[in-house]
Amino acid sequence: MLVGVPKEIKVEEFRIGLTPSAAREYVVHGHEVIVETSAGMGIGANDAAYEAVGATIAPDAASIFAKADMIVKVKEPQAVEYAQLREGQLLYTYLHLAPDAAQTKGLLASGCTGVAYETVTSPRGGLPLLAPMSEVAGRLSIQSAASTLTKHEGGKGLLIGGVPGVKPARIVVVGGGVVGTHAARMAVGLGAEVTILDNSLPRLRELDELFQTRVRTRYSSVDTLEEEITLADAVIGAALIPGANAPKLVTRAMLKNMEAGSVLVDVSIDQGGCFETSHATTHVDPTFMVDNIVHYCVANMPGAVPLTSTHALNNATLPFGLKLADHGIQALLDDPHFADGLNVHKGKVTHPAVAEAQGLEFVEPKVALGG
Repeated sequence: MLVGVPKEIKVEEFRIGLTPSAAREYVVHGHEVIVETSAGMGIGANDAAYEAVGATIAPDAASIFAKADMIVKVKEPQAVEYAQLREGQLLYTYLHLAPDAAQTKGLLASGCTGVAYETVTSPRGGLPLLAPMSEVAGRLSIQSAASTLTKHEGGKGLLIGGVPGVKPARIVVVGGGVVGTHAARMAVGLGAEVTILDNSLPRLRELDELFQTRVRTRYSSVDTLEEEITLADAVIGAALIPGANAPKLVTRAMLKNMEAGSVLVDVSIDQGGCFETSHATTHVDPTFMVDNIVHYCVANMPGAVPLTSTHALNNATLPFGLKLADHGIQALLDDPHFADGLNVHKGKVTHPAVAEAQGLEFVEPKVALGG
């Protein structure tokens, strides 16, 4: 199979779909890899590094989209990219389609087969290809909160860990999954006072055991959420429904009870955000104010640390990508958990959460694939 890796063009996105090491694995498996020139510079990998492992360098993205049987990316295709996709072509990347009707329409019109990292599941019920970026984003959310709480960024001028004699920041993490766990880990490490809200008692028990009383855990309800938001200096939005729009848990009315200069970091923004007042921002212009509350809603947070993120992502996506290249759509038919990653195929929506979010017809992956 001819595997193509275009340069990422989303604003301030420096990751790349394949590291040189990952590209080498595809070559060893008998595939041809073409990489757009300079696509790896964000992780310090020049064209020579890819050529050294057997990849070919393409002069531009257009030639990759025109030739490749399979496109491997990091972020969802932008309009100029999905316009170049075609029927029979495999697209393997993050898609986050539920809140993005324009992209969904473009992918359906192309007829391509779109496999989304974020909806591939595991036998244990996890999201193995989303997890590494959730780990990165969770940890980055605390760095972002710490920076945004400074006065010159519009925050209240608070040091997260405090100092002897001065209380630390109070951080509330909404959602106890991968993002929330790693956010709490970082916040605790910096000396913050941390509360995690979740609506799963088994998960709260796991978190209580994990953190050994270093965080408070509370069952998430409208009452507890409203109470904790009011007291928080920073709130990390880490709620997720796989493949679907994030639930709007924090309302604008709740913001009126927060102190001016408090911070909301919406890690769920790729799926539409879990704060009513959120809208996607970029690393160039990451924050905005609503009711004197600073919102940080960057839609590709891990792109800020592309070296770490790309290697972490490739560690997870490579085994599945090789299956897809080796066996084509049969790899999806053979593995129902991998098939959960199929979002679109030949003009059909094949993920129930995407179909529900946009009022479109849902077709079972096996039916769409003809299995």
